[in-house]
Amino acid sequence: MSERAPRQEASPWLPSHPGGSVITVGTFDGVHRGHWAVLREVRRLAEESGARPVVVTFETHPLRVIRPGVAPRLLTTAEEKKELLAESGVGYAVFLAFTAELAAYSPRRFVEEILMGRLGLRHLVIGHDHGLGRGRTGDAATLQALGEALGFEVEVVPAVQLDGEPLSSTRIRNALEAGDVEFATRALGRPYSISGVVVRGEAQGRALGFPTANVQVPDPDKLLPREGIYAVRASFGGEEREGVLHLGPRPTFEGFAPSIEVHLFDFEGELYGERMRVDFCRRLREIRRFESMSELAEAIREDCEAARRYFAESRAACGPRSDELM
Repeated sequence: MSERAPRQEASPWLPSHPGGSVITVGTFDGVHRGHWAVLREVRRLAEESGARPVVVTFETHPLRVIRPGVAPRLLTTAEEKKELLAESGVGYAVFLAFTAELAAYSPRRFVEEILMGRLGLRHLVIGHDHGLGRGRTGDAATLQALGEALGFEVEVVPAVQLDGEPLSSTRIRNALEAGDVEFATRALGRPYSISGVVVRGEAQGRALGFPTANVQVPDPDKLLPREGIYAVRASFGGEEREGVLHLGPRPTFEGFAPSIEVHLFDFEGELYGERMRVDFCRRLREIRRFESMSELAEAIREDCEAARRYFAESRAACGPRSDELM
């Protein structure tokens, strides 16, 4: 028995538009270069047809509801995703609460009730591996058949290739978990970043001659790269500074909890309570235990020298968003 669309009774979520909507749907975790290819196509088709460009995404990663035991850490929090989508040039973003009820929607019901009934779908743009609706059964062929039956067009955007393989959020997560933040930068089109508030620490770095800002990342679902020492770029209060970051345990100081600490080059000032974004540029080394404070101080000095050399030689590698994304 086929599902009947309630779209004639549904109240639209957006004001009516004579050209209808060009829509894409997805989780968009990371908003990486593959996602940007889809978003560019949405914008292009909307401009050509006089339609409204819309991206539909989810406040919660679907696997948190469907299979919470295997749900991944997030490349982008909800707030980060909103900021990135706002830069895409797609005029409207709809964030759906992903619930067990929504997960049970068939592809047809999702299209008729939400995309057509609520958002005025005229043209659907999807990625090459898209799966919409219950069990991700709404693949390209299914959606194209629905388009023919219900009167909308479907366009499938080919995969963006990186190092000979299709780019995906999973590949980026795997790279970050291995500490390969330079691959993440190439895949995202921008450095991978974390954001948080600077909180008080134990001031061990200051005692060693290398004061640090302790960053507290508020979202426990945010993916942190592999433990280690990194060359980073930090943004706070309208300023931007390069530096080195310690991420993980502090084996030299027994009994101290793991931390995220940034030493900023050529900076003096108070940062407690300041919100800071940290861009990961290169992993310099693993975390080691040192036998003395002097050995630790010397290692930090070497880390700073290595990071300064990196920034002097590779500024473009950890620069702003790639122009090819816009």
